[in-house]
Amino acid sequence: MKRIVMLTGLGALLCHTSCKPSKAEEKEGDSKFFVTNPIRMDTAVTKEYVSQIRSVRNIEIRAQERGYLENILIDEGQFVKKGQLLFKIMPKIYESELAKAQAEAKAAEIELQNTQALSDKNVVSPNELAMAKAKLEKANAEMSLAKVHLAFTDIRSPFDGYIDRLPLKLGSLIDEGELLTTLSDNSEMFVYYNVSEPEYLDYKNSEQNGAKTKVNLLEANNEQFKYPGIVETIESEFNNETGNIAFRAKFPNPDKLLKHGETGKVLMTVPLKNALIIPQKATYEIQDKKYVFVVDKNNVLKSREIAIEAQMPDLFVVKSGVTENDRILLEGVQKVKDNDKITYQFQDPATVITHLRLKAE
Repeated sequence: MKRIVMLTGLGALLCHTSCKPSKAEEKEGDSKFFVTNPIRMDTAVTKEYVSQIRSVRNIEIRAQERGYLENILIDEGQFVKKGQLLFKIMPKIYESELAKAQAEAKAAEIELQNTQALSDKNVVSPNELAMAKAKLEKANAEMSLAKVHLAFTDIRSPFDGYIDRLPLKLGSLIDEGELLTTLSDNSEMFVYYNVSEPEYLDYKNSEQNGAKTKVNLLEANNEQFKYPGIVETIESEFNNETGNIAFRAKFPNPDKLLKHGETGKVLMTVPLKNALIIPQKATYEIQDKKYVFVVDKNNVLKSREIAIEAQMPDLFVVKSGVTENDRILLEGVQKVKDNDKITYQFQDPATVITHLRLKAE
């Protein structure tokens, strides 16, 4: 009886072993694999460009006269209005020079009056009268110059803006032309970024009737600035060393969040002509490199590295590695490995992309 049970168990084990399909047969018989082709089409992608943020007006405020810094009427970071008094240089010397010039102008005026009276009586020649008039004009010019020098001791803001650092302290002896501070108008901001030659050409070819292109700004904390900007101008020359050309966009800054000297990334939609596109789910990554499985003529999977040019929701724009004639595994890339033989269903790439975009929306 025991011998019969043992023979029955051995027979069942042999049957189980002989009936179990091989691994290759499992892959080949699996009908859940879908394959598609990369597709070429015109599209547009949003690209990031490292940028420098500048105030629409940023100037250095310098002393126009030499003297002691008598008063500092503002503080670092303060907002000031156009015409507001910022600094005062000790005016005593310039007040004295003005008083002297005024006295000389008064003396020249009296001398002219006397010469005029004598000229009316033909006592002096016309040349002497002319000389007296010239002397008065010279004195008046010197008085005007003294007034200008005195006015330069009051340093005022040329426009609304924010004060930067104050390098000098009260009582400092300053020279003509010495830097007192910097003033920034942050009501609007210029954002500069560099674009490659091919992208520049695509951009120009896609422009419609000179319409301004809208762009967005990604701040240093990876938060998107809530006010969009517009591309205002493009520089006239390419940089021979980098092959790039500089774009300038203007952004409103009503909350005064952006400051002169910040950095960020401009997000600009760039048209791509005849781009090669594949679904992101058809790829996998090993050590920061992207791969796809290409199905050969024998339905065997071959791993192939690809280079990504740009990224869109659920899609990659491929720079190199595959062509539109290759068949690539669409789903199940984590379930297979190199040299697996599969059976599959082919899906039209246009249909695949359409479904992915509808899903993304």
